[in-house]
This record gives sequence, C-alpha cells and structure tokens, in this order.
Amino acid sequence: MKPRTHKLDSLVIVYDADCIDQPGVHLFDPDYWVEQGCLVGEAEGRGSASLLDTPFAPAVLRRYLRGGWPAKISRARYLFLGYERSRPLAEFRVLKELAAAGLPVPLPLAAMCRRKGLFYEGWLMTRRIMDVDPLADLLEPRSGDSQLWRGIGASIRRFHDFGLVHADLNARNILVGRDNAIHLIDFDRARISTEDSRSFPANLKRLHRSLDKLWPSSVRSQLEVCWKDLLGGYEQVAGAS
Repeated sequence: MKPRTHKLDSLVIVYDADCIDQPGVHLFDPDYWVEQGCLVGEAEGRGSASLLDTPFAPAVLRRYLRGGWPAKISRARYLFLGYERSRPLAEFRVLKELAAAGLPVPLPLAAMCRRKGLFYEGWLMTRRIMDVDPLADLLEPRSGDSQLWRGIGASIRRFHDFGLVHADLNARNILVGRDNAIHLIDFDRARISTEDSRSFPANLKRLHRSLDKLWPSSVRSQLEVCWKDLLGGYEQVAGAS
C-alpha cells in the first residue's frame, strides 16, 4: 500500500496510490459510478453506502451521515477541527494500521474531507470484502455453531490485544465468511490505544446488547450459550499469549 495525499482548495483526499492513479472528487460521487456502470448495489446501515465494481477493485463507498438528534441539526455536516482530525481521514489511518498488522479489516482505498466554512463533509472508500454475511443475519442458523462463536471471540481479542477500541461493536459490524473467517468493519471514531484497556469490556457489553436486541425468539435459549462460547474464545487467546 502506498498512501498519498492530494490537496485542492478546500478539500483533502488520502488514497492508496497502488490502486488509484488519479485521485479526485469523482471517486466519491455515486452518480459518476452510475455513469460508468459500476454501481452494483447499496449497503444497509445508518450512512449512505454504495457497492461498486470499480476498475481497480470491488469497493464500498460510504458518505458520513449523522444519526439520532445531531441529524436534526445537520445530516451530513460535522464541525471542522482540522483535516487530520476529520472522521474520514482518521478512519483511513486506523484501517491502514490495522491492515498492516494483518488484522481482518476492509483495506482503505481513499478518503475525502471537504471543508465548507466551519463544517466539513466526508467520504470513505474501502475494498469490498466478498462472500461474507453480517453476523446479524446468521443468528438463527448458526446459533448451534460453537466453533463460530469461539472464533468470533478470538478475533475480537486479537483486535483488543493490538489496542483497537471499536466505537460501535455490534452484530452488523461483524462479517462471517467462508470457513468461519471473521472480519470487523465500520471503524468510524475507533482508536488504537494500548493504554485504554478499560474500554475493552465496554466493547463486549455493547456487542452483547446488540445480540440481545436482535436474537430470534425461536432460538432465544441459545443466546447465553453462544455468548459463553464467544467469551471462551476471547479468553483462550489470552491464555495462549
């Protein structure tokens, strides 16, 4: 990966020069990709995300959008405190560092922060992880798969041991692929800090709340069994290290 920075007037783009030759605003415009015949779908979630088959890689393009009460003030604008402190550039850096460490995350392709007075708007493009499903869609059919749940716990522990504090660890941000391969996604507001170990139990509690909310009533009795398996995988990594 060759991270590069492109500055123009009131915007900054960071990108992987190994994949992208000509960075520009067009990379973050869904209409441009529609015209190129590259838009193949949309992803679920709070933000606006487009699934793309670009010439350089299958990709996900996400625009940063607010949820909850802040959205009533502005859906897409954030207070500008400097380009490097903007959400898209910060998430690009986190993904780059995690990928360099060999952790299973989507590879960052490009990010843009465009300033508008006191505010900014942001976009992020990542390489699309193929042949995966959100854990949230597998709760019923995989509720008896102890190996899967232990694998999820072990994967989360690898991130925590690296110092990653995920800001929104939930069942939709855990992707399950072939052979139970686990990926984490959505690192908006995530941080890497080995000094912040007190946040790791909070990560796990947030995930448990997410599972409790989404768990199908048909297999309700399996929730705590699966959670125990997850914690077993999490602790097993600790014992092996």
